[in-house]
Amino acid sequence: MLALTCTLPTTFCGSARLHGHHRGCRDGGALPMTKKSVMYFWDPDVGNFHYGPGHPMKPQRLSVTHSLVMHYGLYKKMQVFRPYRASSHDMCRFHSEEYIDFLERVTPQNIQTFTKSLSHFNVGDDCPVFDGLYDFCSMYTGASLEGAVKLNNECCDIAINWSGGLHHAKKFEASGFCYVNDIVIAILELLKYHPRVLYIDIDIHHGDGVQEAFYLTDRVMTVSFHKYGNYFFPGTGDMYELGAESGRYYSVNVPLKEGIDDASYFQVFKPVIQGVMEFFQPSCIVLQCGADSLAGDRLGCFNLSIRGHGECVKFIRELGLPLLVLGGGGYTVRNVARAWTYETSLLLDEPVSSEIPYNEYFEYFAPDFTLHPEVVTRQENANSKQYLEAIVRAVAENLKCLVHAPSVQMHHVPPDMLPCSRKQAAGSPGPEDAASPSSSGNTTPLAVEA
Repeated sequence: MLALTCTLPTTFCGSARLHGHHRGCRDGGALPMTKKSVMYFWDPDVGNFHYGPGHPMKPQRLSVTHSLVMHYGLYKKMQVFRPYRASSHDMCRFHSEEYIDFLERVTPQNIQTFTKSLSHFNVGDDCPVFDGLYDFCSMYTGASLEGAVKLNNECCDIAINWSGGLHHAKKFEASGFCYVNDIVIAILELLKYHPRVLYIDIDIHHGDGVQEAFYLTDRVMTVSFHKYGNYFFPGTGDMYELGAESGRYYSVNVPLKEGIDDASYFQVFKPVIQGVMEFFQPSCIVLQCGADSLAGDRLGCFNLSIRGHGECVKFIRELGLPLLVLGGGGYTVRNVARAWTYETSLLLDEPVSSEIPYNEYFEYFAPDFTLHPEVVTRQENANSKQYLEAIVRAVAENLKCLVHAPSVQMHHVPPDMLPCSRKQAAGSPGPEDAASPSSSGNTTPLAVEA
């Protein structure tokens, strides 16, 4: 495969939290393992964009999710921020200037003047030009980048951006409904402070854009659980895509067949993640929670329940590392909202009722109005116990080829990335503002911790 890797940060601060202690965002010692400080990033405009009539990607799902999160009262248990909007400079940390310049200039009104560029940058049917395209990219990318900055400065244990997770975008082009790869940009920010970052992807589609970006490095391990075979998009993610050069064995792929259910999924998810944690020993995790792996998804073919999908999120949370949680795919709007709301509650360790509270999208959840609808199986589970056991064994054998926890040279804290204080964690500008997303002053708390 084509490996177009990122330029990794040349400085690394070796003082990032490894055991739950904070440099200065909170008073006192570490929080108990069950209760974690959570920051949630939400731009009120991000759900108002439209890919076009008939397109399966519907940003409105983000508004439906946010409404449900608010009406369950979960905002009382976390800090809700209006995030920074990423600049073209931020996007060019990974993407080419030519590509980002194109995204910034093209509109439905002037599209005829960009005929050659459209095919060059893979913009068309799957990735259409729509009103506000660049602003949309700026919003979801800025939120992921801001989450990474807050984690780096130890202002929270968990940062959530459900609008992010667009894992297919490539350095030079759009792909699979994704234009700017916010995940790669956030990981590059995390690498300033963390020697090793683990990326986990539970979207039904292979996380190809993230894997490709870090294919040659041993500082990022990418782990993707996805449908593979029968020409399923994007057609990558075979078990034998392992990484190359310094990154050999740092790409972990778990190719699954259609119809996988909760029990089968967890049969492979838990041992793979446990093995990865043992051998890679990351100090930070990025989790992409694509909801198209749920049963009944418009473009999916798995049989995961809301609870089953959430069990993966809960398992990662309980590993106790700084965690950036992102959205991703998901094309049955009501189920996307159910899953990400439920997973917000799990990340907060705050139980919620199965009864959907009344909200402006209440009719979306008819006829049962429940957070956990009965799973309707559309596909038989083609994943035998033997097949899944073989995958787990193969992954384990590949992990044994790693040198335990690759070493990274330590450097002093870069002067542009200073710890934020407790006051700054609540949204005030801080000393990191000179070179972080907070420099815009747009990181405004919409609701503070109750």
